[in-house]
Amino acid sequence: MSNLDYRVAHLREHLAGGPLAELGVQVAVHGESVLVTGTVPSAHCRDEVHRIVDETLSGLTVRCDLVVAEASSPDHAEELA
Repeated sequence: MSNLDYRVAHLREHLAGGPLAELGVQVAVHGESVLVTGTVPSAHCRDEVHRIVDETLSGLTVRCDLVVAEASSPDHAEELA
């Protein structure tokens, strides 16, 4: 197992087993860079994932494409045809 693989495995474990228990985030290695994708429940959670990724994978090329799920009530009625 390479150093990159080890660090990515550690990141996955930290995200899944840490206080966030964030299983909706995927971490993939592409050559010498890492792609973090997924959907998180809040902006706070997204910021925490970014912080953990930055700490765990410092010095690596990382792209984070995280989407915050909208859990708020709609502001208007849905029109059905």
